Amino acid sequence: MTPELMQDNARRLEEYQFKHVQAPASGGRSAAFSRIHTPGELDLAHGRILYLEDVNVSFDGFKAINHLSLDIGVGELRCIIGPNGAGKTTMMDIITGKTKPDSGQVFFGSTIDLLRHNEPEIAQMGIGRKFQKPTVFEHLSVFDNLELALKTHKGVTASMFFKLQGEQKDRLGEVLQTIRLENEVTRQAGNLSHGQKQWLEIGMLLMQDPKLLLLDEPVAGMTDQETERTAELFLSLKGKHSLMVVEHDMGFIRQIAEIVTVLCDGAVLAQGSMDDVQQDERVIDVYLGR
Repeated sequence: MTPELMQDNARRLEEYQFKHVQAPASGGRSAAFSRIHTPGELDLAHGRILYLEDVNVSFDGFKAINHLSLDIGVGELRCIIGPNGAGKTTMMDIITGKTKPDSGQVFFGSTIDLLRHNEPEIAQMGIGRKFQKPTVFEHLSVFDNLELALKTHKGVTASMFFKLQGEQKDRLGEVLQTIRLENEVTRQAGNLSHGQKQWLEIGMLLMQDPKLLLLDEPVAGMTDQETERTAELFLSLKGKHSLMVVEHDMGFIRQIAEIVTVLCDGAVLAQGSMDDVQQDERVIDVYLGR
């Protein structure tokens, strides 16, 4: 790999870290990150990792989030469903600091007020977000993608010359097995299937050891086999991480869900097991259909 390509990869990694989980600590824009206020320890004593209480957001008079209240348990896999425009993406934007609500409270654990922090600060705390379209370095191998995403404090120059240590190699191997790409380790990411690219990006998030993962329509565009394997992956992560999964594929939701939250018009319409929400007349009327 040429020095120019290595430097380009390092800069792209900085963009990835800014957007998803970890903000680097030195060099260029990352120098500003090193001055970020460090919050207290994540307090999970009450068994909840995320709280939203009476949250409201309006855009040009449109009420996108309307007195929204919900909470997520530690190690829980929560599924969020609802019609387009229900507020699902806006809710994720609020949690990750991309959008500030007009009112309400949003806490990570019992003591960290997310509304007092910006996107990179929230990312550093351990909240990772995966968007619908996979964001991987397509001209690099699967191994190189995971190595670049490793949770370390490195700027552009350090990233160019970074070498894996023993525990880091073990972690990378563990993630490869988790996302079932151990046989694709040297394959260029651009040559992976759509589903494999999605798994690789999830692996890149896992390399940074997030406490909470926000996953937006993770199985959109996948084959039936890829969808089934993704369900197995998410179930294997439950307990080790807390997950919030926004998805429209009801078959997939049924495979993974314990608790399903239905959003509509920016508020919680219904919540319960998959059977509960599928039998709820309000959910049938606004989302599932008859």
